[in-house]
Amino acid sequence: MNIAAFTDAPWLIQIHALCALTALAIGLVQWLGPKGRLPHRLLGMTFVALMIATAVSALFIRQINDGAFSWIHIFVPVTLVGLTGLVWSVRRGDLAGHRKNATSLFFAALMIPGLFAFLPGRLMFETVFGATFGS
Repeated sequence: MNIAAFTDAPWLIQIHALCALTALAIGLVQWLGPKGRLPHRLLGMTFVALMIATAVSALFIRQINDGAFSWIHIFVPVTLVGLTGLVWSVRRGDLAGHRKNATSLFFAALMIPGLFAFLPGRLMFETVFGATFGS
């Protein structure tokens, strides 16, 4: 493990990663825990706020493509559209739709881009596995 790689990263990347990792933890608690009670609702609101912060911060992270948007930025609108559907369905009382939106959002906006974050050469790979690609 190479915590220095993370602490040496720009503050925006640190915020992005911490929001994403916290949202991941909350998402797992939400998925496995009881539904419909006050803790679920409060954690859900926190999850939404963290996912908005993750998506918005991603707009300003552009190291992959020399300062321009890259292919990974496709997850920003995916996240924002997914969050809209998530909130919209629960406000309408459509619990089946809410469950479907929550599951889709969890995988499409957290798990899939999270896997890309752990590819060799990326910061999370270096932080967790303690080495840069090829060393």
